[in-house]
Parts: sequence; structure tokens; C-alpha cells
Amino acid sequence: MDPSKRVSLWSVEDVLEWVQEQYPDHMSTLHRAIIKHAISGRALLRLKDHHLELLGVEAEEQQQEILQDLLLLKVQEEIDELNYICSECFPE
Repeated sequence: MDPSKRVSLWSVEDVLEWVQEQYPDHMSTLHRAIIKHAISGRALLRLKDHHLELLGVEAEEQQQEILQDLLLLKVQEEIDELNYICSECFPE
């Protein structure tokens, strides 16, 4: 996974790599769900707690941890989008 690649452009493989890095203890459950549902970066950014439950993440504490990490990804995605917009409006 290329760290400079925007999350919304992540492939299913990129999502799997991120999950492996973030949640190695829960990888087996999440791995199957990500592949089964073809969760790309764009879909990852849209996940809510009820989606996590459907994906097999039943513990509320774990859901909150994942949602917090997803929020960080969403913020980074917004920053990347703003940087792109600024670079288009104000070329160097």
C-alpha cells in the first residue's frame, strides 16, 4: 500500500493491508468480510457501526476502535482533497 495514495483510491488489497497493520488479531474475520464484500477504500470510508457488526465485528469496544481509526482516515482524505483543490487553484 502506497502511503501517499488517497484512501478513496485504495483497492481491496490496499484495504486488506491496512487492516492487517491495524488489527492483526482480528484479521481472519475481517479478511473474509473484506474479500466477500469487495470493500475498497471508498467503501471503507463509508462504514458505520452496523456495517461492522454485519462484517463480524461484534464487540462494541472493537467497533469503536475501528470507527475512530476510520475517522482519522476520513480526515486525512479531506486534507488530501483540500490540498488537491488548492494545487489546482494556485499552481506553483
